Amino acid sequence: MCGIIGYVGDRECRDILFRGLRKLEYRGYDSAGISIVHEGGFKLLHSVGNLDNLEAVLPELGDGGTVGIAHTRWATHGRPSNENAHPHTDCTGKFAIVLNGIVENYLSLRAELRAEGHTFSSETDAEVVAHLIERAYKGSLRDAAVAAYRLMEGHFTYCAIAVDEPGVIVGIRKETPMVLGLSEGENFIASAIPAFLAETRTVIFPEDGDVVVVTRKGVEITDLDGTPVAREAQVVDWDEEAAEKAGYETFMLKEIHEQPTSLADTLSERVSSDGRVALDGLGLDPEAIRNVRQVIIVACGTSYHAGLVGKYALERWARMPVEVEVASEFRYRDPVIGPDCLCIAISQSGETADTLAAMRLARQAGAHVLAVTNIVGSQATREADGVLFTRAGLEIGVAATKTFLTQVLAMLMLSLYFADQRGHLTPAQVREYTEGLRHIPATLRDYLEDGAAAKVEGVAKKYAASRFFLCLGRNMSLPVALEGALKLKEISYIPTDAYAAGEMKHGPIALLEEGSPVLVVATDSRVYDKLISNVQEVRARGARVIAVGSEGNESLSQMADEILPVPRTDEMLAPLVAIVPLQLFAYYVAKHKGEKVDQPRNLAKTVTVE
Repeated sequence: MCGIIGYVGDRECRDILFRGLRKLEYRGYDSAGISIVHEGGFKLLHSVGNLDNLEAVLPELGDGGTVGIAHTRWATHGRPSNENAHPHTDCTGKFAIVLNGIVENYLSLRAELRAEGHTFSSETDAEVVAHLIERAYKGSLRDAAVAAYRLMEGHFTYCAIAVDEPGVIVGIRKETPMVLGLSEGENFIASAIPAFLAETRTVIFPEDGDVVVVTRKGVEITDLDGTPVAREAQVVDWDEEAAEKAGYETFMLKEIHEQPTSLADTLSERVSSDGRVALDGLGLDPEAIRNVRQVIIVACGTSYHAGLVGKYALERWARMPVEVEVASEFRYRDPVIGPDCLCIAISQSGETADTLAAMRLARQAGAHVLAVTNIVGSQATREADGVLFTRAGLEIGVAATKTFLTQVLAMLMLSLYFADQRGHLTPAQVREYTEGLRHIPATLRDYLEDGAAAKVEGVAKKYAASRFFLCLGRNMSLPVALEGALKLKEISYIPTDAYAAGEMKHGPIALLEEGSPVLVVATDSRVYDKLISNVQEVRARGARVIAVGSEGNESLSQMADEILPVPRTDEMLAPLVAIVPLQLFAYYVAKHKGEKVDQPRNLAKTVTVE
């Protein structure tokens, strides 16, 4: 989950590296560091905490040095401290490394190296890489980095520099992100494109086991045995402004307001003139779709909630039996799956370790694996049999917003496509739903531009001091309630439980007391009357009801203390609008508590470790 950037060129690199770290801070902000090759040694700087602390001491690096690596850390092994901050060096001080991921066998490697006389200065797993390179070095940093890689177990990307090869950065990836940025007379290596987006938009995505040698003149990519491999360069259409706040106070608020555009992009060219869904790249022909007997959706966190929406849609529209599994549990079970199973893996980054492991398990059992992801060139896209891109664009805020909505939209479109191919919806029925989807971006844009945020903020301010929230929903509104609760927990740190409303009286109702705030997702649906009965049970215990409801529903005003109205839409499409006031509610509760919304504690944007 950590962020890595490296630079080789003719310019002094201290500020280039730091600016790159700023773009990667969403990946981790426990500590940070920079190492620059300079005059036969390294200039090395570490700090604890977010990048403001590193910036304060940045002048200590001085001027000079055109090759360097930098790192912003999300702690896995060892507490946040100067000693545990990357880059790490070896005993001789001739090698420096940065690493994202986990070296699972680091304890045995560390013991072996210590027995040979190596001295360690940190608690991290990453430091063993520097010592392994030191031990293996015989004049070639590339060869030493490969020798270290062959001894390591786990999932990781690391970059290394050496004082004896001052114009070179060597990088190797295994199941975690790496991207190269190419420019004239200078080149970059990083965990994610935003790190160098201000300098170049020409990128290469190395694959697992690729060994990358970055110099001023270019990049050389080989396999572990040294055989050159070809990786095509491509130009990304993001610009630097997409990585900035564009006048909003935080990235999260900006990205909430970007959701109409992201939905429009996800829909673009995927609905034909006759209203049918057209999806390419799934790796499934119509016969294969008709032959699917079982669907398993694997995901984590927010993506899991999007998967639940997909379950309801696939079952209702396509009449396919669906299970939704937490990827970290699925990967250690012994699931009953086979060639007639479709495994849908949902991951915003395409690099989520548990989801990737679940994909591999499903493939080994003969299932067809479809990745639903936002990132072109991610690990999930390489390991899947087919891919459905969500097209959310760049998301910096750690708490997912537009990535969730585009995942939900992707699952709705996939469900309509399967329903059409399997003959369970008529063309007219599919067209009715796709027409509804086409209107959602404009509807949501009008909602956000017509003062919805200000109304939600007024309600959120009243409840910002609450010690606990309960979130309720039924049917299609249940995943919305779960996601809304997650947003509150992630950024406001207020304990929040979410339940199917009908389950409330089987235990959770005991939590309620006079004044307890209860968020209810009560948009129009076939189970609306059942949900209202549950609301009455809540009110009978003295709780305060904050309801997300369809515009014009007068009956709801008689039983809710606060109403957050959303545009009326078909119940199957309602999650696309109903989640937005809950995103805003969580945002403004956190804001009025004074929390750092874009940097929630203990979290990182991409979870590339177990």
